[in-house]
This record gives sequence, structure tokens and C-alpha cells, in this order.
Amino acid sequence: MIYLTRRERFNAAHRLFREDFSDEKNLEVFGKCSNPNWHGHNYDLFVTVCGPVDPDTGLVINIKILSEIINKYIIEKLDHKNINIEVDFMKGKLASTENMAIAIWEQLITPLANHNAKIYCVKLCETENNFVEYFGK
Repeated sequence: MIYLTRRERFNAAHRLFREDFSDEKNLEVFGKCSNPNWHGHNYDLFVTVCGPVDPDTGLVINIKILSEIINKYIIEKLDHKNINIEVDFMKGKLASTENMAIAIWEQLITPLANHNAKIYCVKLCETENNFVEYFGK
């Protein structure tokens, strides 16, 4: 089994808040991330796939195809967007880094499987100090 990781980057804005919380409660729970005027991050996304090495190509998946899939299903939808408002796969979800990692995983499962690659991990870095890793359910 080989593990292959591709890094992509995007910039996006979001706000952590719950509509059923008061402004005070949102501030208490989410701090400055609940700013009603939004805030943004320069995200680093690492997608790791795994599988056997194809004896004909020597690859798990062509890295160009992996990059194209990530860009089509994730980056084009997130880059320079407001996650709370403009990103279809985040509709109705709190725009936390944790929820984003899960949603990204869900977006990539099928397109990667169509290329005989199994998603192993989504790592999403919100800042240089904060990141999440999701390995599926």
C-alpha cells in the first residue's frame, strides 16, 4: 500500500456562528471568529490517497489527475468565496475547519474511486498553528 499526498491552497472567508445563539453567546463560544463582518484564511489542503502501485504505470494515481480532481471539486468552489454563503457543499453546515474537512472528504470519495484511488486523509490547515485531519468515519 502506497500513500500519496497532494497539497493545494485556497483563500476563503467565513464566520463561525449559530443563528439560534445571541450575538453575545456566539462571541462567547466562537470568539472573534464570530465577527458579523466575516474573516478569512489562507488555507492549505492536503489530500492523501492510498492504494496499490499500478504495475503498468508505477503510480497509485497520476498526480496531475489527483490535482485536477481536487481543483474541480474543491478549490474552484472554495477559492475566494464566502464559505457560509457561496459554497454548495457547506450549505446548512457550521463553517468550522472540522466540518469543512468532512465535507471535502465527502466531495472527493466518488471522483477518486473512479480513478481507483481511495481517499485516506484530508488535512486542512486554517493557520500555521491550527489544522484538522479527517480519516473518515
